[in-house]
Amino acid sequence: MAKKDKLNFYSTNPDFVWNDGEEEQIETLEPQQQKLRVQVDRKQRGGKEVTLITGFVGTDEDLQALGKILKTKCGVGGSAKDGEMIVQGNQVAKVLALLIEMGYKNTKKSGG
Repeated sequence: MAKKDKLNFYSTNPDFVWNDGEEEQIETLEPQQQKLRVQVDRKQRGGKEVTLITGFVGTDEDLQALGKILKTKCGVGGSAKDGEMIVQGNQVAKVLALLIEMGYKNTKKSGG
């Protein structure tokens, strides 16, 4: 099939924006511009502690790469998806030190 042409479409909504299914690419911010938050989380994990890093702005590949570095340096497992990185165990101090060392200067501890 040939490339589909835009359909003739009329909307009475003045704020309507046509979405043809192509997502915009998110560019990864420089480490100095990232505002990351590091905290311990126990919610919905059976009482087990994990270190949660939130606030990452960038592509999923860069998120996965940073998550892998943190997991390797801490010697534990975890995951990275939806703009969040999870590192198993209470690794807040170690993760915070690693991120600051890597150039993420706006990284702060969050929560209690």
